[in-house]
Amino acid sequence: MREIVVGPAEAAKKLANFLKKQFPIGYVRKLFRKNGVRLNGRRGKPDDAIGANDSIQLFIPFEAQNSKPTTPRGEIEIIFEDETLLVIDKPAGLAVHEGKTVSHANTVAGWIERNYRDKALRPLLVHRLDRDTSGLLLLARNENAQAELEKQFETGKLAKEYLALVIGRLAANAGKIESPLPGRDGNLVPALTRYKVIKRFRETTLVRVNIETGRLHQIRLHFAQLGHPVVMDDQHGDFTFNKKFRKEFGLKRQFLHADKMAIGDAEKAHRWSIAPAPDLAQALRRLEINESRAR
Repeated sequence: MREIVVGPAEAAKKLANFLKKQFPIGYVRKLFRKNGVRLNGRRGKPDDAIGANDSIQLFIPFEAQNSKPTTPRGEIEIIFEDETLLVIDKPAGLAVHEGKTVSHANTVAGWIERNYRDKALRPLLVHRLDRDTSGLLLLARNENAQAELEKQFETGKLAKEYLALVIGRLAANAGKIESPLPGRDGNLVPALTRYKVIKRFRETTLVRVNIETGRLHQIRLHFAQLGHPVVMDDQHGDFTFNKKFRKEFGLKRQFLHADKMAIGDAEKAHRWSIAPAPDLAQALRRLEINESRAR
């Protein structure tokens, strides 16, 4: 049995929402489906309200569903770490949470379990990156920091920027896409994506993207709606173009990389920046070579 004591920052939340911050959704659903969770000694239900100092007991072992880790300890690079923040460089191909085809051990959450098991402050997720998106991922070192960072996301004090290569040549040098997208409950909610063109190639455009909302697959969906899907997007993209691009440039996943992040205000701010992942950098070099040859 595992016990979790609710901290002050987590008060007035639903039990299911609290657990989804701590564990993969699949594990949380399993807890409720098999009556494996208690709140203050009584059977817990997803909509039960929790308060400070409440006791949550989990009777289904979390580790039991893990398979042998295939993600090496050193594969995730730590960009920054202090008593409240952890910033990592998430490689493409590594999911944040487990899913139908991904075991917990082979995720960022599994990496956290292995590397921070013996430490008092276990990092908590603040936001997500798609499995095949590489780049900066922010985690909190305690519940208070998690609540504060989530608030900064909502107020725009936490900014994320991405590099994306999209199909076709965008006409405008800058623009915004603000069509609504599905939220967590499936209903349409506002979504805003801004972009600036960095360089146009013969058949593609390299853009810098800033999202002011964090919807699932937001960048990929918005550019697909614009008629310029992200290169190598296997869900919302142009499959014929992707096949050709992969053969010519060797890229095997979507060209999307979270390369910049900033939090705080002008007086007290953290800023991080990382170069494009090696596979994306290689594709860009080949694009540049092709452009110079064409000229």
